[in-house]
Amino acid sequence: MTPLKKKSNKILELFEFIGLSIISLATFYAFGFKVMLMVKAYNVTLADLLLLFIYLEIIAMVIIYLKSGKLPVRVPLYIAIVALARFLIIDLKSLDITQILGIGATIILISLAILIIRYGHSNYPYNDNDETN
Repeated sequence: MTPLKKKSNKILELFEFIGLSIISLATFYAFGFKVMLMVKAYNVTLADLLLLFIYLEIIAMVIIYLKSGKLPVRVPLYIAIVALARFLIIDLKSLDITQILGIGATIILISLAILIIRYGHSNYPYNDNDETN
């Protein structure tokens, strides 16, 4: 590897770390702010719990990426499912039937995508020793 390529890789890794740090800090802030609101209101709703779950999944996604250097595509898909479910729960009264069916169909499609990805990974695993790109 050339010195220029090494230096550019280090710069990109630093930028990546800074970005992940910002995402983590913002998520911790949002998590803490939401918990404070729940404590002040003496009320916890299902929508609140789903939002906290989304925050935890984002932190888990950052941790997985920092530990392995890879991000399984399933993790953002899980977050999308929870976000859609939360949206459906919060706005159910203001949605018409086609919007509800559309959100439900989207959740089903994302779930099917996760199943296909899991099937592909279990039956056609990556060769970690293969460095070809």
